[in-house]
Amino acid sequence: MQRIRLRYTKRGRLRFTSHRDFQRAFERALRRAEVPMAYSAGFTPHPKVSYANAAPTGTGSEAEYLEIALTTARDPGELRVLLDSSLPAGLDVVDAVEARTQGLADRLAASVWELRLDGVAPDEAAGAVAAFLAAPEVTVRRRTKSGMRAFDARAAVVDLTARDGSAAPADRPGQGPCAILRLVVRHVTPAVRPDDVLSGLEALADLAPPVPASVTRLAQGPFDDETGTVTDPLAPDREAVAAAPPGRGAGDAVTAAAAAAEGTG
Repeated sequence: MQRIRLRYTKRGRLRFTSHRDFQRAFERALRRAEVPMAYSAGFTPHPKVSYANAAPTGTGSEAEYLEIALTTARDPGELRVLLDSSLPAGLDVVDAVEARTQGLADRLAASVWELRLDGVAPDEAAGAVAAFLAAPEVTVRRRTKSGMRAFDARAAVVDLTARDGSAAPADRPGQGPCAILRLVVRHVTPAVRPDDVLSGLEALADLAPPVPASVTRLAQGPFDDETGTVTDPLAPDREAVAAAPPGRGAGDAVTAAAAAAEGTG
């Protein structure tokens, strides 16, 4: 069995696609591209697809990840092109690599978000951001499956900055001032989402955009404490592929590892 990890996007109007809608569209794309998928056992077999930390409905993303299992080895680059052409524009497969390591979901430890606030002056946004960062704790409330829950939205925020976005391109035309927030947040439990940070900004500084914020995830992956950046979660797989002997696939690597373990046992 070969495992392939993919990075895909949700752009434009497709940001309003729910995770379930994307699952259906992706499974149709797998059939159109004639991908040799591995299937689960049982009475209702389904393709072996593992999704990791999907963005909320209504938010765009440049960095969504999933993993598929194949019964026949395929070239990741060719597979990416086939799947991308089988999905609607906006749901774009932009990267593919053979999985050579474990724990992709564990590596998705932080996200970088961009929040476009039309109708908000950059100075007003900067003042609210300063108040948020200075607060030792920012309690917000959100409805969950178990009811309303209060939690701290400040502790998970690594960085939050504001800049003038009046001249920046947007999905929809805007008038008047515009502020753009850049948010770096760790993935904790309960998850702190961009709308939680906006709730905190409103509570602390009465920052309330006149129209809903346009939110896009720019990146997600491991968080580098030294540089304060979110790094590529597929980099370990790329490095493992590059270090493997020519012609050796994932199955060969697993066989070799098993043989080595048996020899040392």
